[in-house]
Amino acid sequence: MPVNLKQLAELLGLSQTTVSRALNGYPEVNAKTRQRVLKAVRETGYRPNRAAQRLATGKAYSIGLVMPIASGIGSDIHFGEFLAGLAEEAVKHDFHFVLNPSAPEDEEATFRRLAASGNVDALFLAHMRANDPRIAILKSLSIPFVVHGRSIGGPKDYPFLDIDNTAAFYDATRLLIQLGHRRIALINGQEHLAFAIRRKKGVTRALKEWGLDLDETLVHHSVMTDEYGYRSMQRFLKQPDPPTAVLCSSTALALGAVRAINQAGLTVGTDISIIAHDDVLPMLKPENFSVPLTTTRSSLRAAGARVASRLIGGILDRGAYPDQELWRAELIVRASTGPASAKKINSRKRV
Repeated sequence: MPVNLKQLAELLGLSQTTVSRALNGYPEVNAKTRQRVLKAVRETGYRPNRAAQRLATGKAYSIGLVMPIASGIGSDIHFGEFLAGLAEEAVKHDFHFVLNPSAPEDEEATFRRLAASGNVDALFLAHMRANDPRIAILKSLSIPFVVHGRSIGGPKDYPFLDIDNTAAFYDATRLLIQLGHRRIALINGQEHLAFAIRRKKGVTRALKEWGLDLDETLVHHSVMTDEYGYRSMQRFLKQPDPPTAVLCSSTALALGAVRAINQAGLTVGTDISIIAHDDVLPMLKPENFSVPLTTTRSSLRAAGARVASRLIGGILDRGAYPDQELWRAELIVRASTGPASAKKINSRKRV
């Protein structure tokens, strides 16, 4: 049977107060003592009494999330990967999640109820939209929060962690232009989401610097699954003047796009170049594609862990953290990008 606090303290020859302070990260407990306590916790299976802890500290040791539930909203492997990173960090500090399902139109009331419940110490927000009204709601509540992503328009003074999506797709597009590509397609995330808006902006900016325009017939927005990547690529390849290169907002989209390219009798990297954004999904490694994918890379799991460490660190008063973080994605060049073919693409075999 797991021991209680009193038994753990007796086992270590320490006071219950010292053990409690060591577990809660108080700076007056030296590192050697804290390591002794943590080692004993692992060996004995000790778990703190949450009710007693809450009475003593006023903390719930929980992070809150509002999960949108509605017809047409399916599971998302990308968000699952982010949650995995969040969970890994939460487990280290024995924090819990409180997931509150909500219809999108009821999110404001759900956030307010969750914040007022006392069941969570902090909230985090994801799936950012343009002019996202949820930021103003969270700013009005007396509870810490961190946003994964950034809105477009509206308040700017809120805590966030995001990647520089505009720069990532600007760099990727510039690489394709330097390789001679002029007909560049974009298979993007849903049109209302802020990251997708910024990625399209990066493509447009790079093209404009070379006196080129983004052809809207070569842009498709959708949920990021291989099925939609396949459908989008099929549609592009049926055009009278199909693209010589394509940018995908995820490796899931790229998986479907590659399937469509192969079925058309074309070769990735030779007949048509492809670059995908790599969220470092464990089941979709770009280097394991039949032709290894060139990618813009930023780990969703690492982002989840960082958001959790910021929230938990703030709750436990463990040092200062930057209020706003903008991560730069890494451009990794592999075999899926090559020079634009001198042969006209409409002379190739197409679906």
